[in-house]
Amino acid sequence: MVSTPAPAITRIRWPRAYRIIRSAFPPIDLFEDIADPRDWEALASIESKTNPRIWEQIGRLELVPSSRRVSGPGASLLMAPFVHISTDRPGRFTDGTYGVYSAANAEEVAIREVAHHFGRAMANSRETAGWTSQFRVLINAIDLDLHDVRALPAMHHATSYEAPQALARVLRANSSNGIVYQSVRAAGGECAAIFWPNLIPIPLQGDHYDYHWDGVRVDMVRNCRTHAIFGL
Repeated sequence: MVSTPAPAITRIRWPRAYRIIRSAFPPIDLFEDIADPRDWEALASIESKTNPRIWEQIGRLELVPSSRRVSGPGASLLMAPFVHISTDRPGRFTDGTYGVYSAANAEEVAIREVAHHFGRAMANSRETAGWTSQFRVLINAIDLDLHDVRALPAMHHATSYEAPQALARVLRANSSNGIVYQSVRAAGGECAAIFWPNLIPIPLQGDHYDYHWDGVRVDMVRNCRTHAIFGL
């Protein structure tokens, strides 16, 4: 049981919500097909006889009940963050044992959020300075009742995710749609952590960006369509 009252629920309506991911990840054929999601395990089992890596490509299907799955063109963009998870890649509202779809209410907010986390990964692996792997923007809409923690300082610690992860585990187990919170990396911005893929529309692809690592931090991004460079 929750030891403290759960946060209030607020209807969040963002006509455009932005998520930024690596461009390198290809679509997952099983998710893009029109096959019934209830049959995915059986189909994957059949394909695994000729493609032993199919389960690695698909990820942890068991983490998403069949009633929560989405399929069809573009569905990989929604399903991937829920099935390709790792405790080596925790987030503010997940310890890495389950996935969330994280999005921001503005493109700049998403850019700055990714710049922070990508910069930490680059520092940890001691990468040399230069322009790095390309990213792409995903755009959809959010129109959901979400638990609202925007006024709770404990949910926005710059480096410790212990409190928000603990809250998210309880809320998710009690049928929450997700959480809306303040961006910690972009002043005035807001972000959402959605707990299930079937709660939001399949996103469309927006612009591509290159991120520049200066050896200490991500200091610039470059729009690959307009060639405009944005300093961080």
